[in-house]
Amino acid sequence: MNKKIKLGLAALLLASVVVPFIRTAEPDEYLMYIGTYTRNASKGIYAYRFQPSAGRAVSLGLAAESVNPSFIVVHPNRRFLYAVNEVSNYEGKNGYVSAFSVDAKTGRLSFLNRVSSGGSDPCHLVIDKSGKWLMVANYSSGSVAALAIEKDGKLGKPSALIRHSGSGVNPRRQEGPHAHCVVLSPDNRYLLVSDLGLDKVMLYRFDAVRGALEPNDPPFVKVSPGSGPRHLSFHPSGRFAYQINELSSTLTSFAYDSKIGNLKEIQTVSSLPPGFRGSNTAAELSVHPNGKVVYGSNRGHDSIAVFSIGDKGMVTPVGYVLTQGKVPRHFAIDPTGNFLLAANQDSDSVVVFRINDKTGTLVSMGTVLQVPNPVCVAFVPLR
Repeated sequence: MNKKIKLGLAALLLASVVVPFIRTAEPDEYLMYIGTYTRNASKGIYAYRFQPSAGRAVSLGLAAESVNPSFIVVHPNRRFLYAVNEVSNYEGKNGYVSAFSVDAKTGRLSFLNRVSSGGSDPCHLVIDKSGKWLMVANYSSGSVAALAIEKDGKLGKPSALIRHSGSGVNPRRQEGPHAHCVVLSPDNRYLLVSDLGLDKVMLYRFDAVRGALEPNDPPFVKVSPGSGPRHLSFHPSGRFAYQINELSSTLTSFAYDSKIGNLKEIQTVSSLPPGFRGSNTAAELSVHPNGKVVYGSNRGHDSIAVFSIGDKGMVTPVGYVLTQGKVPRHFAIDPTGNFLLAANQDSDSVVVFRINDKTGTLVSMGTVLQVPNPVCVAFVPLR
């Protein structure tokens, strides 16, 4: 074999090794925003630069002042951020949603506008895949609204407003409807709403052209009485969905029929370790991007429950990791899938955990961010 051919083969071999690595290389850093309840020392939304190579976060300070931005989402174009303002009566109005533009260099958020959320105590948001519509769940009024997103990022008039009705078996917590989560199906055709007060997942057909919402057929799926459904998340395959139930501290697995936008319960398990006897309410839920693990947070046990996901969508408990703080209302998996950040509302801390890529278990990195009343974490990729 002559020298040129040998060099050519060597170059091809090197390319086959190096190119795949380059394609999967981690970004140097992300912007990270933390929403809070604005009581005591908190003033709004705080910004960090998160460096996934080391699991390290560098504070950029207060990104924007805002009242109770307890849930935040980032627009698909990464230029805008939206926050609920969880209030029931502010300046004579119900709750509202605020829009901000993102400065990728400084992390600062510039206020664009705010509009009514269509109800009281808005608590959850989702943006549709076209980037033209934002859906909001209003907890205290048990209502759901769709808001237009203008080209400049500002929020426009509502295109839909639906109020739930009814009650549940728990007279203290389920005296009326409490919409707690809005999630769009992977194909953007259906909106699913977890209503804590009704023990139902409400199902709506979504028109991405008009921003319209109409009751599906069937219009809802029931869960066990007194469960208090809180948050729902789809499996990456689109074949399954998982829901954390606040009042019963359980996790429900569903099979999802994408043709008709319907859920079928296949399993419900406790979010708590065997033998736990204290008071607890479950809070956040997230499926890992690899589809092998689902996580849920416990407030009381103050832990992240780790479940492996089987081929048929059913889950098996793997372990329970203490969040090193009190009341982990929310947590988020970073875009690389290597870290989970737990927001401990009542201990003013966000704790960084590394995710074991084989088992999904969590190991503390020893990184604790001091943030007043943190209740939501969101990432913005910079490239």
